[in-house]
Order: sequence, then structure tokens, then C-alpha cells
Amino acid sequence: MAHDAPTFAGTLKIAWDNYFKKHPKLVFVVCGSVSTWIKENIIEEGSFYGRRSLDIVVPELPLSECVKFWGRAVERIDIREIIDILSVTGGVPRYLEEIDPGISANENIRRLCFRPKAILREDFDEMFRDVITHLPTLTASIIRALVDGSLSSTEVAKRIGKTKGGNVTAALDQLVEAGMVSEDVGKNPVTGEEARMKLYRLKDNYCRFYLKYIEPEKDTIDKGAYALGSLEQLDGWQSVLGLAFENMVVNNTARLLEPLGLASSLVVSATPYRKAGRGDSRNGLQIDLLLQTRRSVCLVEIKRQREIGREVIDEMAEKVRRLPRRDGVSVRTALVYEGHLAPIVEADGYFDVIIPFRRLMGL
Repeated sequence: MAHDAPTFAGTLKIAWDNYFKKHPKLVFVVCGSVSTWIKENIIEEGSFYGRRSLDIVVPELPLSECVKFWGRAVERIDIREIIDILSVTGGVPRYLEEIDPGISANENIRRLCFRPKAILREDFDEMFRDVITHLPTLTASIIRALVDGSLSSTEVAKRIGKTKGGNVTAALDQLVEAGMVSEDVGKNPVTGEEARMKLYRLKDNYCRFYLKYIEPEKDTIDKGAYALGSLEQLDGWQSVLGLAFENMVVNNTARLLEPLGLASSLVVSATPYRKAGRGDSRNGLQIDLLLQTRRSVCLVEIKRQREIGREVIDEMAEKVRRLPRRDGVSVRTALVYEGHLAPIVEADGYFDVIIPFRRLMGL
């Protein structure tokens, strides 16, 4: 209604004050994917102060809700098939509605992504054409910059050849508001204060899959000539799976608190953590998820591999050694995994908590 009407917000305000609010059973809901427009013209518009009852930003579905789209078939399907589909679609209900539980993950992805006019072949362009943002070219460039991992705003600007600030900052804010990008601002484990560097993480798994695998093959797909033998044939698929898997766990951090024994604790920070190495990148530190309370830190390793062996213990021990922290802070370690876990990993006792991914899915 407001697309070509700059006076829409004012008209709505007059209509509400003079007519709509007099109806005792009328609830007026402004909703849609143009979240930045709603924020600028309704939420932050002075005319509507005191008139709003509730603001909601709807996130992806929790993993335990996602699996319900498979119905009773979930009891018979290998969990890896469900993870593969969620790695492509994320927890977006509109995409999950299109799943056919009666066919394999590979066939579902072929049908949804690699056929002409398929929903996931088309949706990215539609989002950035007019729906998500007023800066479609810039925001799409930022999404591309974040495909292979989290970056600071300075790193984003450098990656896309822009100057930090101005439009780059505005575009990042719009993507965060739209729920496609996460602004991960953790606490400094030494000072307990907000970290200086904010990291921007592409939290939308569909966007990553689209830019990696659908966009480069658009012409072939549109000709009906793209043949997907298996997901394993996709270049770099294991790396993309790893990022998507981390995303799913981090996006569902709330489900981790109980098994980590933090459900009743005041968690002051729960974000991925990155510390640059001084003069040598090998001295840097990257933690998949770092949860902090006032008196403890919990390092969470997130791993999806066919075989997970003792090396995961060595990797975590090195991260614990490198993590700077203030005196009087306890350190705990956790592993969230999917794959075959070698018996030595549990028997060693190094990890305080080991959580199979299926537990987060409620299975």
C-alpha cells in the first residue's frame, strides 16, 4: 500500500486516530518483509508514539519446530538428510513447506533449487529487488562478502571496495534488521566490557547456498540442463556444510543453555569469538561459540564430520590456552557434534559437556 505513496504513514495515523481505534474489536497489524520501511515510517515515526502495543521481529524457527515439517517420516529418515536440507533452507517456514518427506534430501534440493522457476532459484533476486532493502545492490554485495565467514564492518568495506561508514553501515543495519545477518557483539573476556570489534555473520543459510551454488549456474538451470548427481559433487560442499551447521547451532543458542547447565545463570554474552594474531595469523583465535557469565566462560566447539576423533580435544585445549581471561574466572568446555564420535573423546573426560545435535532438534 505504501510503495508509491510517501504520505501513507500520515494518512494511516489520521485514519487510526479518527476511525479505526473507535472499533472495540479491531487490531491493526503492520507486517511484511520490508522491515526497514516499517521501522523508519512506523516504529520511529513520531506520529505513532504511544499508539503501538507490540513490536515483533520474527526469527527463523527453532530446530525442534523445523523437524515437524517431516511429520512421522522423521522417525525413518537419517538425521543427515534433515541437516542437509536445513543447511540449504535454514528455518524459514515458507521453504520448509515445500519439502516432500517421501523423497531424499538430494531430490528435494534438486527440485527446490536446480529447476527453472523453482522457489529457491527465484527467491534471492525477489528479496533484493524490492523487498528487503532500499539498497539492493550494496546489500547483495555485503551478503556476498560474508559468504565464507564473519567479518568486521571494516573488513566488509574493504572486501567490497567501499569506504567504511555511510551507506555500508546503513546497509549492514538493514540486513541485521531483516534477520539475514547477525551483529555478534560479545564481551571482552578480560575486561568484561563490550568488545571493540563487532563481527557480522551471515545467519541465513539459504543466501549462502544460493550465492555458492545456484547463482553461478543460473543460465544452465534456466535452460533445464543442470544435472545434480549428489550434494557431494558441489565444490567445497563440506566447508559450506560446516558453516551452515555452525549457524544452526549458534542461531539456537537458547536450546544449549539447559544441557550446558546455564539455564539458571545470567549469561552476559553468547557469540562466536575471534581474536586476531599479532603479526602471525597462526597466533589468532577463533571459537565457534563463547558463552560468558560473570564468573565463568564456556567454550563450545561445533563439529560436523563423518569421523570425529581425538584431534577435537587437542584443538579445544589449544583454544583454552590462547583465550585471554581475567583472574577468578572458571573455564568450561563443550562439544556439539554430528557424526561418529570416537569413544576416546568421551572417555578422555576433557569436555565437560558433549551434546549430540539431534538433542537440539528434540529427537
